Amino acid sequence: MARIRIGVGGFLHETNTFAPTKANYQDFVQAGGWPPLSTGRALVEAMRNVNLGTSGFIEAAEAEGWELAPTAWCGATPSAHVREDAYERIAKMIVEGLAAAGPLDGLYLDLHGAMVAEHLDDGEGELLARVRKVVGNEIPLVVSLDLHANVTRAMVDRADALIAYRTYPHVDMADTGRACARHLALLLRSRDRFAKAFRQIPFLIPLSWQCTTDEPSKSIYAKLVSLECQDVPTLSFAPGFPAADFSDCGPSIIAYGRTQAAADEAADTVAKLVLASETAFNGRIFGADEGVRHAMAIASGAQRPVVIADTQDNPGAGGNSDTTGMLRALLDNGASKAALGVIADPEAAAAAHASGPGQTVALALGGKSGISGDAPLMGNFVVETLSDGRFTAPGPYYRGSPMNLGPSACLRIGGVRVVVASRKAQLADQAMFRFVGIEPSDQRILVLKSSVHFRADFEPIAEAIIICAAPGAMPADPAALPWTRLRADMRIKPNGPAFGRPPRR
Repeated sequence: MARIRIGVGGFLHETNTFAPTKANYQDFVQAGGWPPLSTGRALVEAMRNVNLGTSGFIEAAEAEGWELAPTAWCGATPSAHVREDAYERIAKMIVEGLAAAGPLDGLYLDLHGAMVAEHLDDGEGELLARVRKVVGNEIPLVVSLDLHANVTRAMVDRADALIAYRTYPHVDMADTGRACARHLALLLRSRDRFAKAFRQIPFLIPLSWQCTTDEPSKSIYAKLVSLECQDVPTLSFAPGFPAADFSDCGPSIIAYGRTQAAADEAADTVAKLVLASETAFNGRIFGADEGVRHAMAIASGAQRPVVIADTQDNPGAGGNSDTTGMLRALLDNGASKAALGVIADPEAAAAAHASGPGQTVALALGGKSGISGDAPLMGNFVVETLSDGRFTAPGPYYRGSPMNLGPSACLRIGGVRVVVASRKAQLADQAMFRFVGIEPSDQRILVLKSSVHFRADFEPIAEAIIICAAPGAMPADPAALPWTRLRADMRIKPNGPAFGRPPRR
């Protein structure tokens, strides 16, 4: 009996259409916090023992005894649009890989769900259309999505199942790949197609309040899990990525049922719960100076560090990870025993390496993204340690991923140590301090360029967590973005005005 043959591929990018820098092909070839672009059998080996959808799928597929036909997999750190040539080159790798694979029984794709290219609003919907032209409409196609997916009708129509992560921080990426394998096995056994229900929610949810360890998301996902059953084998809620300026930006629910009635009932139940939680999807954001002063007050009597999220320069949401607002606030308020990371500034890292440990260098650090209200920080910095930027991030988010941030350094100015690297990656692992000699648990204040993913590794050592808004590419309040193309009924924040309508007076 012939083995079941399954095509595998992945193309991940979270697009902030308001961000300062676009993603080119090289950003996918070597992505810093992601494994590099991989093709063929090298794809399978690159996915071993990391927390990614494809990793979990491959593990489960091998346990099933399936033969894999790997095409290409890549991911890039979030940014502005994927450049047209990068999108076309990578999509071609996947599509041509499937065409060359021969007969397939099924297909798994690891996608983000919020990719916008220079020439395409719906990067995933277009890729799925091209894939269907090659493999046909008969074989089952299952897709894993990020929790922040901006799901479109085209994506729903062209896939047999879209299954999204359920945790933010994303500690279940590999688990979602395993869930995709289970659902694909069900489709292969039953030869049935499940009914689909798709609901879009009419308000944008700020990233910081999508965290699934806090309310209201915690209860929503608990209810979602309880609704899955034999009649509704999989159900997803994607709160969306609220920085992509096109009509399908926003939260959504996707349900799959043995009957249309079962799918509709499950989707409507979750949608009603999300709508009833609209007010709870908002919370307090501190200004930079206000947040630092608050952190210093807490730290004065604490045994553990106070963690500040520099959420608006989160490279996991399209920031360049180089703004200096939080560093200025630390210095202006006289913070001591504080550490900040990561500022991505290859010129500053090169200057530190040229000078050597123990030397003082005059730098214009960071602030090169052109963000309004931000600028390089001029100062004299002591070079404490140097690194080639290669290390492993073992925490619950990256979960063993090899990191390559390029030439890096620990620089000290006043009472603040700064992790400076040549490439950006979201600071979501304690190893991202330790690789330049900073022990995070020894600090009074830690400032992290992240929104929520840091919580997986830093909550256990944190005295308190504060969300701060310094200048950056990803406003904590989505209503602050200059939207032009949302749906007319979309509220630009919880309980905010609908797009295109003036606020009530």
